[in-house]
Amino acid sequence: MRVSKKQKEALSKYDPTQVYSLEEASGIVKEISNTKFDSSIDLAVRLGVDPRKANQMVRGSVSLPHGTGKDVRVLVLCNPDKEAEAVEAGADFVGLDEYVEKIKNGWTDVDVIITTPNVMGKVGALGRILGPRGLMPNPKTGTVTMDVAKAVQDVKAGKIDFKVDKYGIVHASVGKASFDAQKIRENAFEVIQSLIKLKPAAAKGAYIKSIYISGTMTPSVKVEAKSVSV
Repeated sequence: MRVSKKQKEALSKYDPTQVYSLEEASGIVKEISNTKFDSSIDLAVRLGVDPRKANQMVRGSVSLPHGTGKDVRVLVLCNPDKEAEAVEAGADFVGLDEYVEKIKNGWTDVDVIITTPNVMGKVGALGRILGPRGLMPNPKTGTVTMDVAKAVQDVKAGKIDFKVDKYGIVHASVGKASFDAQKIRENAFEVIQSLIKLKPAAAKGAYIKSIYISGTMTPSVKVEAKSVSV
């Protein structure tokens, strides 16, 4: 496999066969993220669960102490009585029927959708479009609520949702390369701690199987599970 000049340079700064503490790994990934744009820093945690079993499904949300560094586009689907509240809280798009129609026609140009319980009948019909994109509102992650203002503010401040995929891996964005290493570490730590709290009773054996952190265009750095007090 051909290794690019940038990859060679990145690999010269650390040993990809080594396991690092979360603090060390956060410093390494920041150092090797040298793209022209402000790349995302992503966490991948492999869990000892079988996601095909409902009692081993891991999903939740977490507020990152330092936010995601992204400008999160929020759509609030609600009745007119909640529209002013959503707009005031900073939602980018607010409405109901016109957006339901747009989504049915293929529009999904948002990062998070928040809705109120009383319109879930209309929103539920969009499941086939929103589900695969991870955009379906869910009461468990706080995106189906009557307090739309708080939900919008939380998302804008750095609250993210996560869900284990069919391979047993949880992917989460924990900041940007422009963050200092300490902020990357603290955001990643918060995600891992949330996962630990959500360990299903039915999961047997090692729960946190592996942790990797990487930038958009960088090789991944393996994190020692013990360094996050598993």
